[in-house]
Amino acid sequence: MSSSTGKSVTVLGLGPMGRALAGAFVGAGLPTTVWNRTPGKDRQLVERGAAAARSAEEAVTKSDMVVTCVVNYGASDAILRRDAVTDALHGRTVVNLTADTPDRARDTADWAYRHGIGYLDGAIMTPVTTIGTPAAVFIHSGPEDLYRRHRPVLDQLGGAHTYLGEDIGLAAAYDIALLDIFWTAMAGYAHALAIAKAEGITAQQLAPFAAGIGAILPPIFEEAAQAVDRGDFSGEGNPITSAVSSMAHIVEASEAHGIDAGVMRAAEGLARRVIGRGNGQDGFIRVAEFLTRH
Repeated sequence: MSSSTGKSVTVLGLGPMGRALAGAFVGAGLPTTVWNRTPGKDRQLVERGAAAARSAEEAVTKSDMVVTCVVNYGASDAILRRDAVTDALHGRTVVNLTADTPDRARDTADWAYRHGIGYLDGAIMTPVTTIGTPAAVFIHSGPEDLYRRHRPVLDQLGGAHTYLGEDIGLAAAYDIALLDIFWTAMAGYAHALAIAKAEGITAQQLAPFAAGIGAILPPIFEEAAQAVDRGDFSGEGNPITSAVSSMAHIVEASEAHGIDAGVMRAAEGLARRVIGRGNGQDGFIRVAEFLTRH
């Protein structure tokens, strides 16, 4: 196996995403060593040319750059912080693409620094199927010199790579914020489908109209972001009192069908608290400012 970068890489963790990462490295011609706690998940990668390590400590000795992608930092800590693995990592760089919180990322960076291990944190913002293609999106944070040094290897994963800054927790912070948008939106969509079904509307009948709602969101996001940064929450044309009225209708219609309206009740409750504070003529995005103070 030849490599255009002249480098090699180790991947720890062979869940669906870990296998996709390792597969992209192998496909790019990088000498790739793989290891997974549960044996057997490396078979197809080995058939394609990856080297299977018998242990995590053996795996990390094979490359200067070690990519970790497991379920959370509890799982990555269980691998990386074993004495034998920690010792083997000395002088190498860990690129942790495991999802968790900013504080957990900073704690792991402190641990790495104490043990002479280079450390970059990152997040994968697109599905497994995008890895190795131009559609993949990665964000990274940590020491810029480390990022620049290992960027040629990271580029073999395809797509766009964005360096966010030296604060090691930035990638996790962006990840948390963006997943907040995704999962609250998906919760809203699931709830909408339940209401629609109760009213005799199929999911496929609703879907084109749901896509229309999605299409109007990007300019709303941009306008709201500018408002938050300016501290200008004008609700001209659509005050939060109007939003509360429509939320109440959703709650009423849901509960009339016996559908749990907890998510919408939570949103309505936040809006009513903003109104109760005397900001009823502001826009809904005033909720963001309210949340940061309470």
